[in-house]
Amino acid sequence: MEGGEIGGALLFVLAAAAALATAVSTGAVDFSRPLTVGGRLDFQDTISWFIGVFDGSSSSESAGGVSLADVYELWVRVRGGVIAPVLQVAVWACMVMSVMLVVEAMYNCLVSLGVKVIGWRPEWRFKWEPIAGDDEEKGTDAHYPMVLVQIPMYNELEVYKLSIGAACELEWPKDRIIVQVLDDSTDPYIKNLVELECEDWASKGMNIKYTTRSGRKGFKAGALKKGMEYDYAKQCEYVAIFDADFQPEQDFLLRTVPFFMHNPKVALVQARWTFVNVTASLLTRVQKMFFDYHFKVEQEAGSATFSFFSFNGTAGVWRAAAIKEAGGWKDRTTVEDMDLAVRATLKGWKFIYVGDIRVKSELPSTYKAYCRQQFRWSCGGAHLFRQVAKDILVAKGVSVVKKLHMLYSFFLVRRVVAPTVTCILYNIILPISVMIPELFIPVWGIAYIPMVLLVVTAIRHPKNIHILPFWILFENVMTMHRLRAALAGLFELSEFNEWVVTKKVGNNFEDTDVPLLQKTRKRIRDRVNFREILFAAFLFFCASYNLVFPGKTSYYFNLYLQGLAFVFLGLNFTGTCTWCQ
Repeated sequence: MEGGEIGGALLFVLAAAAALATAVSTGAVDFSRPLTVGGRLDFQDTISWFIGVFDGSSSSESAGGVSLADVYELWVRVRGGVIAPVLQVAVWACMVMSVMLVVEAMYNCLVSLGVKVIGWRPEWRFKWEPIAGDDEEKGTDAHYPMVLVQIPMYNELEVYKLSIGAACELEWPKDRIIVQVLDDSTDPYIKNLVELECEDWASKGMNIKYTTRSGRKGFKAGALKKGMEYDYAKQCEYVAIFDADFQPEQDFLLRTVPFFMHNPKVALVQARWTFVNVTASLLTRVQKMFFDYHFKVEQEAGSATFSFFSFNGTAGVWRAAAIKEAGGWKDRTTVEDMDLAVRATLKGWKFIYVGDIRVKSELPSTYKAYCRQQFRWSCGGAHLFRQVAKDILVAKGVSVVKKLHMLYSFFLVRRVVAPTVTCILYNIILPISVMIPELFIPVWGIAYIPMVLLVVTAIRHPKNIHILPFWILFENVMTMHRLRAALAGLFELSEFNEWVVTKKVGNNFEDTDVPLLQKTRKRIRDRVNFREILFAAFLFFCASYNLVFPGKTSYYFNLYLQGLAFVFLGLNFTGTCTWCQ
């Protein structure tokens, strides 16, 4: 067990202890409230009541019929004796999951802040030196290993020139680098354009290979696996991977490859994503907060403590030997990048995240595109948990602490608990509670914990604090999709292995050499997201009920805001695509 793993485990214990101590000292935690609430439901009385309904008699003293008071009395009995206890169990389950989630978030935030405060860099733990002769012998092959740059793409009309051009301009000896374009495009026109672009760079002296397949078996994983089977690919020591919309800086390889050359157990060097279209819309600004938290907090914490995190699928460099030892690319899930990262870790390999190295990319510009992307990631992560949990438990080359981190923090909390508790508690139980006064929801679970999570998120994004209210409402809607995706992945429901490529915009609106696709007329079902509209109707009903019949709690203001968020996203009133288009 290494020092980073011990330190990570201690910090996690401290975060859990701090959360528990704060809750106990303030008196917020109180599990003494009885589970069974409401009046006792007598089964015989209920049966007699129903018999009275059908034979025209009733236990009521009213004139031979079933009065409104009788109906209300039955509702109160059922509500207090059946519905409330069932929901109470769900509430306490959500409270437990909320504590798990906040402890995990606090732990990651503490590590991330510690890294920021002390100025920790990967070079402190892993040796890094510039390649010998960087200045004097540049262009020779004496000190430079062979590098394969893979660019998988599928009908990428808008961005194919950007990624190919950026890869071909990387600073590296021309006889020590091979650019491999893996084109799975089904549009002959786009395939022809991509091939012509490759031929153009080849005429300039670039060693670039254009490869295609007869089918799309395995999607991206299948393309990457096929690319590694060529003889020239087997001669390369390292493999850099960039999606079609990613544009690395020219010194990308000069800054990443030295980590491998001086640290033989390092399998992956992951760079951070930056985005060229952050200011395009409120949708892209909100997305940036999500990705900033992922990179600044989750990836940084995993790298600094356990040398493990998920490969982001692009903007990273792999050691070819590590890919081979881990079993190569597999298409059993839609998160082939995470799958390979887990298998490589179980073989004893280590990962490095370098936040100072940034690669430009593009955020999904429409709500539907973002939903598909998040569905694929959430579903794939949960499905992979189902696939590898046993492998992690029986792995012999991994410490117990790292196993616990992978199973509990990385998979259970982030892939299952997070979407489950945020959707069920805040989008289902809380709205329903306004109609069930017998239901007890601890204030610390619906107020204090969300406040802590909000602070943990905002503390690493001080410049975006004005976006936080929109981010909260947006993430509230996205929890519905993430929960659906997590359930589909865990139980292998329909769509669990569906792959939809995220649509890119690129800069083609300024490029007169490449024509845009013809605009088509959209049907109403393509313009309206009916799941969001139905959920908005449910929230509006609960909010109105709470406003008209105020009880012990008043959530109607929050519920109306949540409902409006569902309406706006349901009608696509965000991003670059609206209902009116």
